[in-house]
Amino acid sequence: MWPCELFLCLNLTEMLLFIFAVLLVVYFLDKKDPPNFPPGPPSLPLLGNIFNIESKQPHIYLTKLADVYGNVFCIRLGRHKTVFVCGWKMVKEAIVRQADNFVDRPFSPMVTRIYSGNSAGLFFSNGRVWRRQRRFAMAMLRTFGLAKSSMEQSICEESQHLQEAMQKEEGEPFDPVPLLNNAVANIICQIVFGRRYEYSDHTFQSMLKNLTEMAYLEGSIWALLYDAFPALMRHLPGPHCGIFSSSKSLEASIRGEIERHKMDLDPSNPRDYIDSFLIEEKHNRNSELRFDDDNLVLCCLDLFLAGSETTSKTLQWGLIYLINNTHIQDKVHAEIDRVIGLSRQPTMADRPNLPYTDAVIHEIQRMGNIVPLNGLRMAAKDTTLGDFFIPKGTSVMPNLTSVLFDKTEWETPDTFNPEHFLDAEGKFVRRDAFLPFSAGKRACLGEGLARMELFLFFVSLLQTFNFSTLDGVELSTEGIIGATRTPQPFKIYIKAR
Repeated sequence: MWPCELFLCLNLTEMLLFIFAVLLVVYFLDKKDPPNFPPGPPSLPLLGNIFNIESKQPHIYLTKLADVYGNVFCIRLGRHKTVFVCGWKMVKEAIVRQADNFVDRPFSPMVTRIYSGNSAGLFFSNGRVWRRQRRFAMAMLRTFGLAKSSMEQSICEESQHLQEAMQKEEGEPFDPVPLLNNAVANIICQIVFGRRYEYSDHTFQSMLKNLTEMAYLEGSIWALLYDAFPALMRHLPGPHCGIFSSSKSLEASIRGEIERHKMDLDPSNPRDYIDSFLIEEKHNRNSELRFDDDNLVLCCLDLFLAGSETTSKTLQWGLIYLINNTHIQDKVHAEIDRVIGLSRQPTMADRPNLPYTDAVIHEIQRMGNIVPLNGLRMAAKDTTLGDFFIPKGTSVMPNLTSVLFDKTEWETPDTFNPEHFLDAEGKFVRRDAFLPFSAGKRACLGEGLARMELFLFFVSLLQTFNFSTLDGVELSTEGIIGATRTPQPFKIYIKAR
């Protein structure tokens, strides 16, 4: 009997049972793992472990699974298997020693919808497109950022704008987050768009609002659900729809900037990343390396997202940890007063002379844990991690939380302790397991710029203000998890020093 004739002979109940049985067969056939595949928790048919994951603190849940199943384990998101890699040694094995094998991104329905296909942008492209676009972006960050002598001065000037905005709030409790977002975003705006925005600018504030929403939702349980069940989720209402509306709004704003650049473009004198990309586009019209307007929009989106969200969140966590640890804030004040004083602006040349302050900034990055889970990778060929077989095409997630809090690498992993980065003589020391920017070929391409921003913004703020909150209140250190880890809403007081 042909399948269509069989269905005609079944009533509705029988048909549903038949479909369910077929799905179960498909599930168990798909579930069968190759020999020596990483272990993991039991999963539901078709749904996998999607509902086992703690939605508010998924990185904690996934880190604890390593205590049960080891530093290489597998969970299922719908029908898709993802291998999680935990602990400094195993993460280093995957993304540093086997960097070439775990450099590509796996297919993602959510990313494909945002980026209108594959091989676009900076973060989710692969192969020749990714390598060429990453090299180009890094060169532009050096040209208009780190290697441009005026960038350090630009950050110091933006610090002045930030301090002036904060001074207007002196004596009253206020939320510092919008002001920090404004200041940090203006730095990447100067590199990408060639200008800064006034904090009251409506377009600027709309971009920041969409950016915050997108950064949260991209790392939320809703994004996992969309990637696990795209055919269903694309037709359902819910918070996941905000990912796409926010990205479209951001893309429209960026397109406006690109059109303004085209009107007065001088090929002999590029002012910023957009100008340089447009010039390159003219030389690569038939290239497959994606020097085109659509990809320029997506690359700007990626730079804007990475160049503002992570640094701003780190500064937010910095205020929280220093307010909760006033003795550490006092020591930072004392070191800045001794080395710089209260009148001269800080410079990057001061950093070697501020070892305790530098250690505090690093500890803020470690405890702040801004990007808890890193980005998905994909095995380019059959390989092994530890004692386990990883087949070609398997999705692999390095768990950066497990590295920054690795009990075998940090003396007091769960305590805010700047001594992690100081030797017995009080000199600053680097730690191999310090990976807030990830590592390997997919490490944050703006790491150098971010380090400069964090140091100059942080020292300028601590040079100028004493930070506190309501008497008897301890600010929460439990974050809100999205693509980045965001502090719970908080308010502070400032007092000029």
